[in-house]
Amino acid sequence: MEGGAQTRTQLKSILVPSVQELAKESLEKVPDRYIRPFDDQDRPILLLDDRVHDDLQVPIVDMEALLSGDGQELQKLHLACQEWGFFQVINHGVDSSLVEKFKRETQEFFNLPMEEKKRYWQTPTDVEGFGQAFVVSEQQKLDWADLFYLTTLPKTQRLPRLLPLFPLPYRSSLLSLCLSLFFLATATPASLSIKCRSQAKHNFLVTFENFMKQLSV
Repeated sequence: MEGGAQTRTQLKSILVPSVQELAKESLEKVPDRYIRPFDDQDRPILLLDDRVHDDLQVPIVDMEALLSGDGQELQKLHLACQEWGFFQVINHGVDSSLVEKFKRETQEFFNLPMEEKKRYWQTPTDVEGFGQAFVVSEQQKLDWADLFYLTTLPKTQRLPRLLPLFPLPYRSSLLSLCLSLFFLATATPASLSIKCRSQAKHNFLVTFENFMKQLSV
């Protein structure tokens, strides 16, 4: 994954105010830029009543069984991708305590004083850091939320000015979780490719490998 030199893809985003800081102000109303017309809202595809619909439950794939070569689990994965396009994974091997630790540390990170967070803010020439991603015009509607965009893998794609600034415990949790998710993400298509014919399998794995060369959080 890191054998050859790679050119870092640099994306840009217009800088916008911090929503956390806006929320601290005595606003009489939410600024218009954060209000979407009703017709612009995302609408649900399915409207369900309170009854349980067995045929509409999200498919569940047991990763442990899948990696052990269980043919039935492989078929479940195949059908989930073919008929749903997504699925829930259980027994995936990602440490739940690591996930919870990362969530706590992320909340603490977002709660840092604004002066401290300015060290991590986006720049006019790069989308990575605190802010909102992919803002391309001054008229664009914005989300009522701040985010932090960061490329973690491969190492050659990391932004040198950001990751070293992270507090060490949080940086360690972030990188450990990203590696766990990377291994999980690469194991799933490897299993799915078994269902493909030879040429289709090759094309599938090449496409996915190119996609997974960059992991962002």
